[in-house]
Amino acid sequence: MAVKEYTPNKRLLIVIGVFLAIFFIPFTNPRVASAIQEAFLMLSEYAHEHVLLCVVPAMFIAGAIVVFLNQQAVMKYLGPKANKLVAYSVASVSGAILAVCSCTVLPLFKGIYKKGAGLGPATAFLYSGPAVNILAIVLSYKVFGWKLGATRMVVSIVFAFIIGLTMQMIFRKEDEERLADERLFQNIGGPEARSLGQMILFMTSMIGILVFINWAPSSGASAVWDSIYQLKYWISGGFGVLLLYALIRWFTRSDLAQWGGATRDFALQILPLLFGGVLVAGFLLGRPGHEALIPTQWVASLVGGNSLFANFFASISGAFMYFATLTEIPIVQGLLGAGMGQGPALALLLAGPSLSLPSMLVIGGELGLKKTSVYVLLVVVLSTLAGWVFGSIV
Repeated sequence: MAVKEYTPNKRLLIVIGVFLAIFFIPFTNPRVASAIQEAFLMLSEYAHEHVLLCVVPAMFIAGAIVVFLNQQAVMKYLGPKANKLVAYSVASVSGAILAVCSCTVLPLFKGIYKKGAGLGPATAFLYSGPAVNILAIVLSYKVFGWKLGATRMVVSIVFAFIIGLTMQMIFRKEDEERLADERLFQNIGGPEARSLGQMILFMTSMIGILVFINWAPSSGASAVWDSIYQLKYWISGGFGVLLLYALIRWFTRSDLAQWGGATRDFALQILPLLFGGVLVAGFLLGRPGHEALIPTQWVASLVGGNSLFANFFASISGAFMYFATLTEIPIVQGLLGAGMGQGPALALLLAGPSLSLPSMLVIGGELGLKKTSVYVLLVVVLSTLAGWVFGSIV
């Protein structure tokens, strides 16, 4: 994987854009100064709480997928010619099991996409990872009531299928051309050296570390869930021992060097865009409960009632905001207290966790502007319609 290179003209445009921003932004304005501080505070919070424990393990998993995972297995279950029910079910269920945020799912999406997954199953996985989050759905049920909680669960799964199938249908020809490239099928690490059972143990140990080290408390919603939370470091340590055993027994130094190189390439591709996106999101909207450039009162005043505009505004606002795992719950709870309608609440819960400005930048770097725009449009439009229909019924 090569790091994306910019032409001289593109570099010049970037320099001009930075200069114009520095020239015209009124840095002495108190609100602007506060928003700048909020941007860096949000980036600091993101670095402390999400990069080391979420994004970095996800990048190692993505590197392992590219280097070690058998190409034909990915094609069999997630390729464009795979059984659609199987492919989209696997994409949706695996996303639900991982229960990650919109940024943590990105390296995993890039990994399976580069390994030969069809655009449809890959984007279904991309949506379902943050959206079909089991604990978030349980908390939605507890905090917002069974109607909103159950609707969020069902609609999120259905959306994963619809978005994936639509993306595959629109870009079918381009995706077939991508997968026809023989260079895609050059396995780097020689998966024949390891059995299926060995690869399952290897991948499961890394996924186990990612899932359990980030296990969050349910605030009393589930006693079993909270019991696992109390033991999460012990469970993560157990998966760490399994990973160490697998690496010592079945991998050579050459394998590890190739894995490290692939992980490094993912970091170079993803982290600059993520950090830049977090800074912009923090500058505009701030951290939950904090003011930035755009006052939260403006947002609250525009999502009351159940008009199409209110639902659309909730969807588009959620799409550009950054929600760490489960933070959408208190945010929506606060907005409901400020007069937000039930429909816009659902719209934000459907669009917000699955998208963010940082994730859009990374997705655009992988899929290009056209595919990314269609993906974002599908999420926003479907979330708007679902919120509007739900608000009309309840």
